[in-house]
Amino acid sequence: MKRRWLPVLCLFALMGRAADPRPNILLCIADDASWSHFGANGDPMVRTPAFDRVAREGVNFRHTFCSSPSCTPSRGTLLSGQHFWRLGEGANLWSRWPNTAPVYPDLLARAGYRVGLKGKGWGPGDFKFHGRDTNPAGPAVKDFAAFLDRVPAGTPFCFWFGSVDPHRPYDRGSGLKAGLRLEDVKVPPFLPDTPAVRSDLLDYYAEIERFDHDVAALLKLLEDRGELDQTLVVVTSDNGFPFPRGKASCYDAGVRMPLAIRWPARVKGGRTVDDFVSLTDLAPTFLEAAGLKPPREMTGRSLLPLLLSGKSGQIDKRRDRVFFGRERHANVREGDLGYPIRGLRTSQFLYLRNFAPDRWPAGDPPIYGDVDQANNIAGSPSKQAVVEHDGTATAQRLFDLAFGKRPAEELYDLANDPWQMENVAADPAYVQQRRRLARELDRELKRTSDPRAAGQGNLFDRYHYVSGGSVIRAPAR
Repeated sequence: MKRRWLPVLCLFALMGRAADPRPNILLCIADDASWSHFGANGDPMVRTPAFDRVAREGVNFRHTFCSSPSCTPSRGTLLSGQHFWRLGEGANLWSRWPNTAPVYPDLLARAGYRVGLKGKGWGPGDFKFHGRDTNPAGPAVKDFAAFLDRVPAGTPFCFWFGSVDPHRPYDRGSGLKAGLRLEDVKVPPFLPDTPAVRSDLLDYYAEIERFDHDVAALLKLLEDRGELDQTLVVVTSDNGFPFPRGKASCYDAGVRMPLAIRWPARVKGGRTVDDFVSLTDLAPTFLEAAGLKPPREMTGRSLLPLLLSGKSGQIDKRRDRVFFGRERHANVREGDLGYPIRGLRTSQFLYLRNFAPDRWPAGDPPIYGDVDQANNIAGSPSKQAVVEHDGTATAQRLFDLAFGKRPAEELYDLANDPWQMENVAADPAYVQQRRRLARELDRELKRTSDPRAAGQGNLFDRYHYVSGGSVIRAPAR
């Protein structure tokens, strides 16, 4: 910590909580929920009153993206404020936390915050191998109420609530039991419109509603204790929904995230912001809100200027793009190899670079295991519907979109193709746009020291795949 902050922190310690300008921080993170499946984001079916309240009374960010559409690396980037490719083995699912990147809960704890974690923090993976005693998201606690009971008077807190919803597996038919109706489902065009897929989507919706119910309980607890309006509340997700072409993909269904932030003590509510932001921006936001300077390692940019501007729409013209990608999501290819992608998203285009187009993007056949945790077709009714198709041209196209091999470059014109289903990278009419976006991506990868930019991308395939403290599978050499 910089020495110049110490007098300020000592002053906070001497002053009462009422005089401490630093906010409490509550992060509520869903597990595998896409941007579009929340009421405030336009979904007519899913009932999310808690998220909608935070969005209504705070700021709803309409173009938020995770750094990687996979649980472990996405959560690591949120904690560290860095692109996932800068986290070493932490760039992969089921990895070891490298313990080299500073994380905001540690920095806040050193600044006098009481820090706690309930549920899923960083992971899945092993955070102890390189010397940590607690999850990077904070020390685990029984529940939020018990945590608050132990926060000393006059002390701000930082709490991470990590839901396990709507991660698979689902209780099949739970959506119907919750009162949702098959006929109301809006099936994305990259999935087959069948009763099984509709029911699977309903089960997913029901778990989002359960997550939202849990968020509502946390908000009420803060409200009852008189702390809600002094708390910076953030509701988001780690990656997209666990369906074909969603989670583990770099299309919007995999990387575009819900994000609502409420802090009435300083932030004017009732606004929507269209700037492009990343989950990597949350760590520097929390630190600056607490009066701390983010470490130089952080590639994310604080959202405070946007939050405090009082404006809606596009606020900072420099926030017109966002970068993301992925490495190994699961061990589903010969040699335990990943599927490396880097991407760039603007309001007009999505540009993707596939570094290994010879590999099957969603795992080797016949399993195609990258799209759900069960690593088998029957693990997801929607996956099963896409893989075990009837052979028609339409069904084959949906299969190819989800599981077929992809070219080295993909480009999608979002004005004409919002679902990103028509790759125009080889279209002569888009040559200039493709080349420009490719150059911009190259500059960012080099600027932020991506091993892929230096020709060392094979490092990501050499990291171990672990569960807890045990190596499940050592990589091929």
